[in-house]
Amino acid sequence: MRYFLVLFITFLCLSAKAQQTEFIDFISIKAEVSFEKDNTVKGKAKYIYKALKPFDSLMIDAVNIEINNFYDDHYDLDFEYDGKQIIYKPQFEANSYHELNIEYTVKPKKALYFTEKENSHQIWTQGQGKYTSHWLPSIDDMNDKIEFDLSITYDKDYQVIANGVLIDKISNDSTTTWHYDMQKPMSSYLVALAIGKYEQKVITSKSGIPIQLYYYPEDSAKIEPTYRYTKQMFDFLENEIGVPYPWQNYKQVPVKDFLYSGMENTSCTIFSDDFMIDNTSFIDKNYVNVNAHELAHQWFGDLVTETSGTHHWLQEGFATYYALLAERDLFGDAYYYNRLYEYYVELKAQEEAGDGTALLNPKSSSTTFYKKGAWALHVLREKVGDRAFKKAVEDYLTRYAFKNVETSSFITEVEKQSGKDLTLFVDRWLKSPALLEGQMIASLEDNETASFLITKQTNPYLSYRTDADDNYIPSSLITTLPQGFHAIQVSVLEEALSKPEYPTSDDLILEAFNSDQIQLRQTLALGLRTVPLKYQKQYEGLLNDASYITIEAALYNLWANFPRKRNLYLEQTKTIYGFNNYNIRILWLALAIATPEYEQDKTEAFFNELVGYTNPTQPFSRRQNAFETLSSLGVFNPVALTNLLEATKHHNWRFKSFAKQLVDLLSENEKYKSIISNLQDNQKQ
Repeated sequence: MRYFLVLFITFLCLSAKAQQTEFIDFISIKAEVSFEKDNTVKGKAKYIYKALKPFDSLMIDAVNIEINNFYDDHYDLDFEYDGKQIIYKPQFEANSYHELNIEYTVKPKKALYFTEKENSHQIWTQGQGKYTSHWLPSIDDMNDKIEFDLSITYDKDYQVIANGVLIDKISNDSTTTWHYDMQKPMSSYLVALAIGKYEQKVITSKSGIPIQLYYYPEDSAKIEPTYRYTKQMFDFLENEIGVPYPWQNYKQVPVKDFLYSGMENTSCTIFSDDFMIDNTSFIDKNYVNVNAHELAHQWFGDLVTETSGTHHWLQEGFATYYALLAERDLFGDAYYYNRLYEYYVELKAQEEAGDGTALLNPKSSSTTFYKKGAWALHVLREKVGDRAFKKAVEDYLTRYAFKNVETSSFITEVEKQSGKDLTLFVDRWLKSPALLEGQMIASLEDNETASFLITKQTNPYLSYRTDADDNYIPSSLITTLPQGFHAIQVSVLEEALSKPEYPTSDDLILEAFNSDQIQLRQTLALGLRTVPLKYQKQYEGLLNDASYITIEAALYNLWANFPRKRNLYLEQTKTIYGFNNYNIRILWLALAIATPEYEQDKTEAFFNELVGYTNPTQPFSRRQNAFETLSSLGVFNPVALTNLLEATKHHNWRFKSFAKQLVDLLSENEKYKSIISNLQDNQKQ
């Protein structure tokens, strides 16, 4: 009986919350926010709302806040608060407008994060889900779209960035108040702010939209490779989608230790500063796809928003698909179909593992929402044709601008423009968990690159005929790598590396060594862990490649295979740091420490440098790399262990989970057990 009572009460609460948008329309929230030194937020928010029907109960989401004042435009008001929602019980008639004000204090545990850098600090938000209410009393229900204006007061030496256009800056003795204005409504989870030491470069789209590209002052040389193709992609998406960019401006802001790759806050994408890259990084790890994906969300997710998680593919599938289209415009058809092939392989592996789900299942994986969603749109476009597809997308975005949608909203527009009944498509691609492999393969086979990769799954490329005496026939041998997109060549080279007995494998490998194709040479670096003496000279040349992945693999493999030349390899690479996680520098330090004959007087300095990369002021990707390296060396000092224990409380759950597992592992080692225990006791005091 108690179980059913709990269910009944839960149902009533959910129903009441879901129905609030039927009675109340929150029109605007104007918030003033400042910060205390202990990371406490002090805020004041004014809410303008309209009574759509007579009602007697209003709810505002606010998690663990202290409410200092609660009043309308005249009087203090009575309210109830349960730690999650403020409940106000007025009596209002239909079609009447009202004002509400809340003054509050909160120390948020989610949604707003405080990070330390070596010479500065940052504050930034990540509200996707229902988390903005952890720092700003708001409406978690994404179906209530509100115009937000933020005024943020902070240290005058820092930049403050938020949604919308900066319309005012007021400077005081030690602080500056930044006032940002949004002209159109959005869901609360898309509210954003970022505070840090930034500079910006402004470019302008073909349509006249200002695009603000933020960067750290020390990263001025990384602006171009990081934001490469931004204007081209912006202009392409406006033209391809057929609906003008819907906001006043567009900002992109890198932050330290972000939870994900990027987040499409309205007009203000926040992304991981791991994507702030130099020219060498571009070939291996660039921001192009994330850049295009978050930009596409400004239409698909921000302008038009799902009603619930059941329709999440309308955001992630569309953003993934349109990002691919933008990359297709830049890099060509072979690139586009190769990515579709990669998505197909990932989806197939998911299904074979028994984890395949329907696109309309709100509990589906990111692989389903993103990649199966993109595939569904690719197939749908092939089915109805370019003209009908593009016109349907244009009408869909125009009809539902600043509103919420279900899948049927989009499908109806496509049926209208194409004149086709899409019931079967919806059943097979959206409602069914099954993967339509046959249809995907048929589509891939229309492209030479993808068709080659599909065929090669079951038919080896490196095969030959023999004569009556079982001798191979030379004319049947593959003697050179095939022409075409690099993915084809890489797949054949990988096969050659796995078949050293193939009569011409040496020819294929030497061709790859002599190639200027970075992906081929990278394949050699990764594939030849045991370096044959006959390839030593060519393999050593990989240390000069413009690829941090290649250099990292080559350095380790050369060090392991040719001990007598270790000092030479270390000297050659001593100034290379690699990606933002310092993949090469940290490997170099480990190898230098493990090479007794190399600069013995500096071994302690090398170790201290390695430990320094575990410090909380370092990005978590670099810290994790350093922790893993110390673990492989089997050497932790108290400083590194202290930093590791601090990492177990990090806001990034993946890094936190890694740190906890490593602490548990080290605690089983008698060398560290008592030290860790003492450090944990000290932290509790």
